[in-house]
Amino acid sequence: MRALITNDDGIGSAGLVALAKAAVGHGWSVVVAAPAVEASGTSAGLSGAGGDGRIAVDRRDLPGLPGVPAHAVAAHPGLIVLAAAQGAFGDPPDVVLSGVNHGANVGRAVLHSGTVGAALTASLNGARALAVSLDVGLEPPLRPHWDTAVAVAATLFDRLAGLPPGAVLNLNVPDRAEAGPPQRAGLAEFGTVRTRVEHTGDGAISLAAVVVEGELPPDSDARLLAEGHPTVTALRSVTEDPGVRL
Repeated sequence: MRALITNDDGIGSAGLVALAKAAVGHGWSVVVAAPAVEASGTSAGLSGAGGDGRIAVDRRDLPGLPGVPAHAVAAHPGLIVLAAAQGAFGDPPDVVLSGVNHGANVGRAVLHSGTVGAALTASLNGARALAVSLDVGLEPPLRPHWDTAVAVAATLFDRLAGLPPGAVLNLNVPDRAEAGPPQRAGLAEFGTVRTRVEHTGDGAISLAAVVVEGELPPDSDARLLAEGHPTVTALRSVTEDPGVRL
């Protein structure tokens, strides 16, 4: 299997390197292409930094990944995956691994995630995809447990490879030294942490992350993750809704 490793935290993320190492260790042919700078919250956006239609791509050497091609791209992860599907970094990938994201991606808010957006873009272009996120909370530790996230993710690699092209899995892992097998979960309406828009009074708005009080639905990704379980959710990319009458 040919695997593209990307993320929305940027080429310098330790989670990206950890996930790439896991894919190499699994025997896959790996290429890394990730945003040159952080691109969190960009969903499946196709924005790039080039004003003339040209987007800068710089080769990088990543620690612990000798011989693995790595590219810092001045673009959002959705565009990077689209470019990869069209041969920008060699043969199109069979599998796209996106992450490990610094923070959980649960509930319907996955719509806004660049990590998940990259996986959904891969799906639309015929690849299987796995988005991986580590639940570091609102006060992230100095040393997140990247190894725990990739260890859980690696248990899904063969299952992912056996799924039909276009399949997407969204994995969230608690930030702890050890974690059990992932449990299948549905999408919660919202997670334990939400983004709140606040009016500043001077004609502008600001964004703040807040903890949401209240009961989370049983068997939802937000509830199971809050209880300390890794969660995996199968996602469906954009499709028509035959149930709506026009």
